[in-house]
Amino acid sequence: MRDMTIAAVGDILLWRGQIRAARKPGGEGYHFSPVFAPVAPVLRAADLTLGNLETTFSGPRLPFQRRNPRNGFPMFNCPDSLAEALRASGFDILTTANNHCLDGGMAGLRRTLDVLDQAGLSHTGTFRSQAEARRLLIRDVKGLQVGVLAYTYGTNGLTAGPGCAWAVNRIREAKILQDIRRMRRFADLVVVCLHFGREFHLQPSAGQRALVMRLFRHGADVILGAHPHVIQPAESLLVRELDGRLRRKFVIYSLGNFVSARMRGMVRTESGVITLLTVEPGGDGRARVTGVRHVPTWVQRRAAGGRAVYRVLPVREWLKRPGDGVTTTDLATMRRVLQATTAQLHGRAPRPQ
Repeated sequence: MRDMTIAAVGDILLWRGQIRAARKPGGEGYHFSPVFAPVAPVLRAADLTLGNLETTFSGPRLPFQRRNPRNGFPMFNCPDSLAEALRASGFDILTTANNHCLDGGMAGLRRTLDVLDQAGLSHTGTFRSQAEARRLLIRDVKGLQVGVLAYTYGTNGLTAGPGCAWAVNRIREAKILQDIRRMRRFADLVVVCLHFGREFHLQPSAGQRALVMRLFRHGADVILGAHPHVIQPAESLLVRELDGRLRRKFVIYSLGNFVSARMRGMVRTESGVITLLTVEPGGDGRARVTGVRHVPTWVQRRAAGGRAVYRVLPVREWLKRPGDGVTTTDLATMRRVLQATTAQLHGRAPRPQ
């Protein structure tokens, strides 16, 4: 077995305007690959790349964006070609347990997973059947068995229907601990993805920190957070597990938005990180994270040919060698993003943006 790398990103969330911008000339279909082209080399270079799909592929019967009539929350749907673009850009696994996974109802949930299957993307967190919900997602990566689990705090008041509680993994500690114990029997590394926290808050709550420590003590190795739409701290910790051994663990409470339009007028909602983990086999039969690196990203919106164009840019690289279509204003914004990202990852409150 050799060292391997995992790349992880946060929320993949496309709003109506971003979908409209990806429409092909003539109106025949959508082309999303240019959105991810600047960061695709980073994603493809990793041995395993995963992100949180915070939209659905509910099909043409539903609009791309609408409001939940009961509570006003936005509801999302994307063209199927987004899945193909994500796969071509380097993604291997998409987690689907989040507060928008039932935006298209149970039919939309099932169709989303069908579309991911057709695109060659593995997935976990939501399920089409009770039997599927019992399966564990484990990938062989350079001889290491990497297990991925995913859970969400809720689904914006939507339900899968009577007798279908198994369709969405909820954050229920007893269930998560049970799944970790099952996963530990087969996996060298256990990654737990949690869709939790308060939106737009730069720090996790005491309850989130306590939950993370309990999951670590029971055998989770890596915890990846999403949902706040801003970056939250990343920590590498030595934790004593229930067997008495000290093991190195890694958590990032929120990876931020990988792709999204600006929310609440805040630049920080257009930014995120690609977190790169180096993983090595351990002497006790367990893999361990031995290196962590973050690639800050920013979603650029610019005008080209009379229409809006969106791109996810790797900030450090483009500050050093700006590509086409980057203005002095963009460079100033990216410098602010880099400063804020560094502060947020280390738990320091940046200046308001």
